[in-house]
Amino acid sequence: MTKSNGARATDGGVQSVDRAFQVLEVLARNGEVGVSAIATEIGVHKSTVSRLLGSLEEHEMVVQTYERGKYRLSLGILRLAASVPERLEITEQGHAVCERLAAKLGETVNVAVLRSHFAIHLDQARGPASVGTQNWIGEPTPVHATASGKILLAYLDVQHRHEVLGAAALERFTEHTITSVETLDEELAAAKSLGYAVVVEEYEKGLNAIAAPIRDYDGKISALSVSGPVYRFTEARMRAVVPDVIAAAAEISERMGFRQPITPSA
Repeated sequence: MTKSNGARATDGGVQSVDRAFQVLEVLARNGEVGVSAIATEIGVHKSTVSRLLGSLEEHEMVVQTYERGKYRLSLGILRLAASVPERLEITEQGHAVCERLAAKLGETVNVAVLRSHFAIHLDQARGPASVGTQNWIGEPTPVHATASGKILLAYLDVQHRHEVLGAAALERFTEHTITSVETLDEELAAAKSLGYAVVVEEYEKGLNAIAAPIRDYDGKISALSVSGPVYRFTEARMRAVVPDVIAAAAEISERMGFRQPITPSA
């Protein structure tokens, strides 16, 4: 029996989706790839690949590189990756804690993880004083200029950390942004020792933040942060809330299956 026009259109749509996924897989395996190379690998005409790339670029899944004709995966992929399954687990286990902390401190609380060379926010809770605060969920933020990013960097081994920082390129956002790897290494060592990191107008003028590590059952690190405007969330205020932030991060860690190692008695 002959298929209807609707069925043929549906089949064509499915084929386009399938080819779009093939394009994404090629880029994931090879990094920056040209139209001709993609067409050869998936076995279609270059014009088909160009149309697929155009659609994927509209949806921020790919981006054209400075070398015209080549493409790579874009930040839209990171936003999708941020949603499963880690987001489900950590938001399920930690959201109530974030809400409670936000209500107590009156500021915005976020949970972030490392993706490539960005800190990606998975969850957010807003305190009563933070009405109108930007929604950071799914947003990539620079690791070297945010409190969450500093926590995520602090617990990496040095080689991995420097690879991440090399990709991040240490862009300057304000006059307070740290752009020296050596200076940042010193600050990250202190953050790991203290159990928290702070930023004072390093990413945005007028915004301060503090963060502490969340650990899961196998020791993987996420970051719990509290941020607020400098006129209210001052450096003195951040120092005062350190115990609250660390305690909230520890509570989420426990819910995520982390157990503190037992220190043998003397």
